Amino acid sequence: MSEFYINKLAIIGLGLMGGSLALALKAQGAVGEVVATGRRAASLEKGLALGVIDAWTLDMKEAVANADVVVIATPTLIAENVLAELAPLITPAMIVTDVASVKGNMQRAAERVFGEVPANFVMGHPIAGSEQSGVEAATVDLFLDHRVILTPLPTTSERSTVLIQAMWEVCGAEVVCMDVAEHDSVLAATSHLPHVLAYTLVDALAQNGSAADIFRFAAGGFRDFTRIASSDPTMWHDIALANQDAILQGIDDFSAHLDKVRAAIASGDGETLYATFDRAKRARDEHFLGQYLCRQKKSPSS
Repeated sequence: MSEFYINKLAIIGLGLMGGSLALALKAQGAVGEVVATGRRAASLEKGLALGVIDAWTLDMKEAVANADVVVIATPTLIAENVLAELAPLITPAMIVTDVASVKGNMQRAAERVFGEVPANFVMGHPIAGSEQSGVEAATVDLFLDHRVILTPLPTTSERSTVLIQAMWEVCGAEVVCMDVAEHDSVLAATSHLPHVLAYTLVDALAQNGSAADIFRFAAGGFRDFTRIASSDPTMWHDIALANQDAILQGIDDFSAHLDKVRAAIASGDGETLYATFDRAKRARDEHFLGQYLCRQKKSPSS
């Protein structure tokens, strides 16, 4: 039983993220009641049937009444509408957070709605997910050994930040704080750009005249690289537009690098090709293998 406890958690937009958070907190005995609201009754009914939530309503006022924590887990581009609807319902005792992949967009939306980001609104982003979507894809361990980035502002109350950090740590996540602009730049390079590339590659190959054979004989490497192209297209459409500047910069940088590799292949410059591939291998092994070994050391079974 965790010492951390939320009497009532309200989730706006019940899907993979909100559902997994609810399951993790329930598993740790860290929440009393989980109430969800959203636009679609079918999804909310499914969450109740699966035991992910305890109650649901299409009325946001009813959902957030007396809530200790409100989590906005809607698609990125409708967050401003959610904040506008939530604005008259927020109380000083209530702490609001979100799980959106783009923080600058969320900050600007809050500033338009409230005039400034409220002190009890802690912007956050769990670096976890799945190519599956919807509340039926929610899992109790989605955030275990994953990072959650919080982007508190100078005006964010310390009490709010500490509570949201504790909430994610109870779920098994490692919490780090980061500047809003830095977050969006880093995530554009490490998450948003790879999704754009995966979607674009699969779409390009699907329109190839030999598409049937290409996909039929695709090896494991292709499946691994393009797995994320099975993610929710609505969500990634929103992310691409919400983090437009940083993603465009990432595309431009990558395109310039790809042009160099193309030139090396075209000219038979094996030295440049090898150097590129070797640097990439060493960089990936150093960062990802190191993280894997660190997790293994922390594992109770090791």
